[in-house]
Amino acid sequence: MLPYGRQSIDQSDVDAVVAALGSDWLTTGPRVAQFEADIEAVAGAPAVTVTNGTTALHAAYAAAGVGPGDEVVTTPMTFVATASGANLFGAKVIFADVEDETANLDPAAVEAVVTPRTKAITAVDYAGHPAEYDALRKIAERVGAVTIGDAAHAIGSTYHGRPVGTLADLTTFSFFPTKNLTTAEGGAVASTRADLLARARTFRNIGMVRDQDKLRHPDEGGWFYEVQSFGLNFRLPDLLCALGSSQLARLAGFKAERQRLTARYDELLGDVPGLRLPVQREGVDPMRHLYPVRVLDGRRREVYDRMREAGIGVQVNYIPVYWHPVYEDLGYQRGMCPVAEAFYAEQLSLPLFVGLTDADQDRVVEALRNILGS
Repeated sequence: MLPYGRQSIDQSDVDAVVAALGSDWLTTGPRVAQFEADIEAVAGAPAVTVTNGTTALHAAYAAAGVGPGDEVVTTPMTFVATASGANLFGAKVIFADVEDETANLDPAAVEAVVTPRTKAITAVDYAGHPAEYDALRKIAERVGAVTIGDAAHAIGSTYHGRPVGTLADLTTFSFFPTKNLTTAEGGAVASTRADLLARARTFRNIGMVRDQDKLRHPDEGGWFYEVQSFGLNFRLPDLLCALGSSQLARLAGFKAERQRLTARYDELLGDVPGLRLPVQREGVDPMRHLYPVRVLDGRRREVYDRMREAGIGVQVNYIPVYWHPVYEDLGYQRGMCPVAEAFYAEQLSLPLFVGLTDADQDRVVEALRNILGS
């Protein structure tokens, strides 16, 4: 089965991990700080590493101070963790519709649902294409909310010359194997605001405080620490950070290859009837995580099944979040975000990863042409 996504591991990655295994540090050591610095160089903002993309969102909501009585506005066209991270802090999630063109959070839809209780507005950079953060930040500033960018798809992307880590107050990343770079499991939170990043760092470290000038009882001894707020152990170990730094050194090459493959899909599929291709807005330089086409005329299920039968691992990204039973049980109903639901009904992700050969891509295109032409 040709997968829709796959990691790219070379000898430099293997050597980095082996070197970490032979060091004195397997958990929190010097490679954590190095990887965080390497992320900052790409994301444009200081970063804190965590265990995965889901815990990155959890830590971001903790840093934003989300809690009971708050509202968080977000998109339904994402993995459930973008929303559920806020629910776990007792907040009410408000789903706003997406733009038809990009499947990103629609600022006009956000404007219609924000209230004085809105604590955070969380956008997703769908398929690697950054959301309209300038418009979203204006809305957030008006109601006193924090902006959060779920950039699980988008490390390496830029928006009008600015890297994704600088677009929102808090930005989260995922380093799952199918993403743009991998640490096996891993993630990060970036922020240009030192106060928010400090809260995320403390939360991912079980709430522990060791700085002498911040302790309530600083005279106990060198071993002493305090837990001043509740947190969780979301620390990414040195071993995986070694892999992450090695992968980041290859990120420019990853981006160039993903863009080449995207351009090739655009050319090969441009004249296929019954198919709508993804767009790229002016000023956006995306790291394409997905190549999401829209299969028209109600044929998405047929095309999905037949492509899989042909050994081509297409995927659907994503089920509208409020369709999941956990949200149905909270009273959310289908039909709330019609643009997102129309997108979901047609969306299909074609294989896209570093290492996808032209021959494999030709196979994908031929199979898709044959199905849609029959």
